[in-house]
Amino acid sequence: MTKEEMILISVDDHIIEPRDLFAQHLPQKWKDRAPRLTYDKERGAEAWTWEYGVSFQSFINAVVTLPNEEWGFDPGTQAEVRPGCYDVDSRIDDMNANGVLASLCFPSFPGMAGGYFSKSTDRELGLACLQAYNDWHIDQWCAAHPGRFIPNPISPIWDGEVAAAEVRRVAKKGATAITFTEDPEVFGFPSIHSGSYDPFFRACAEESIVVTIHIGSAIEGFPGRESEPLHVRYTMPTWNSLPCAANLLWSHIVRDNPTLRIALSEGGTSWIPGFLDRMERHYHVQKWANPDLGGRTPTEVFREQFLACFISDPSGLLLRDRVGIDSIAYEVDYPHSDCTFPGSADELWECLVDAKCTDEEINKITHENAARWFRVDPFAVTPKAEATVGALQARATDVDLSTRSKAYYKAAWEAENGPVG
Repeated sequence: MTKEEMILISVDDHIIEPRDLFAQHLPQKWKDRAPRLTYDKERGAEAWTWEYGVSFQSFINAVVTLPNEEWGFDPGTQAEVRPGCYDVDSRIDDMNANGVLASLCFPSFPGMAGGYFSKSTDRELGLACLQAYNDWHIDQWCAAHPGRFIPNPISPIWDGEVAAAEVRRVAKKGATAITFTEDPEVFGFPSIHSGSYDPFFRACAEESIVVTIHIGSAIEGFPGRESEPLHVRYTMPTWNSLPCAANLLWSHIVRDNPTLRIALSEGGTSWIPGFLDRMERHYHVQKWANPDLGGRTPTEVFREQFLACFISDPSGLLLRDRVGIDSIAYEVDYPHSDCTFPGSADELWECLVDAKCTDEEINKITHENAARWFRVDPFAVTPKAEATVGALQARATDVDLSTRSKAYYKAAWEAENGPVG
């Protein structure tokens, strides 16, 4: 196999939501109370605003093709970022240029698990806005280019029964994934061990909906003390997947729902062998504690029910057999600061070659595992010969991948739409 022959499915990207998000899918009775994108003249930035707070968009979450010196946490406007961040047609151009066939996208302003909507004390309003978001995501964003996106709606994390109903609703619309949080207690909701979320997880298992749990989905900003260096607080969230996985692995939820599937989005893979070593040690030595996994070992549970997702993880690839070759999937993380765009295929290929992966292993890691877990046929719309990195990039030779400043994008946006704000 060559780099150009790879087929890439990214199981973790992000949308910077367009300003007309709630225009079509929110019932009229709620439109005056819906979140709206407003302009803060003092800060020169836009924020999604409603009666329950604001959500600014920092540049660190939309940095693709911006010069590195312009990256940072300062909030900005949509006009100052690459159009592929918020415009679906431009996103497809960028996916082609990057050699990516299909993408599963997480939300931005609502938070990775929809925590923004959970702040509404008017639960009817919160649910209406969340469902409008999901309908936009499935019926507009994903449907705009069939076969190129895997729908990933948001779950209402404030109520297990309501969340279960939303699982069944979006399943009828064709969704095969739904978001959840690493830790609902951070939001003031019950623990996953309380039984409150049993209806949600049971519905996901019954509908074959993968629960996607993104790092940072239980925090706002970066965790840690303000006295700590930024680098500490910026590098640690990846390991949030470890306590999340431990809590789920030992929970009644996984034991009671053996067909439940959970994706640890952006959690990486290199920590998993040591994690499994510890889980196995505990399982076989601490018998007095009655570690009940329904007759399976921790490694068996993990490989059957957890999908490990990575951007760039050379050590994890070297230990792929210990992780489980059928439980690893690839992600680009467009347009966040950790993403590999526009050189995703180059960076991934180098790691795969260094790890001496076989063609069979490469196919599993790059697309086959993702297609199987999320129940998509990657070639239903795009024939296999046209789905490769080389074939997709050949479609996109006119896509400008140059480094451009915020001022460049803002001028282009204002030329078409008028002044920002």
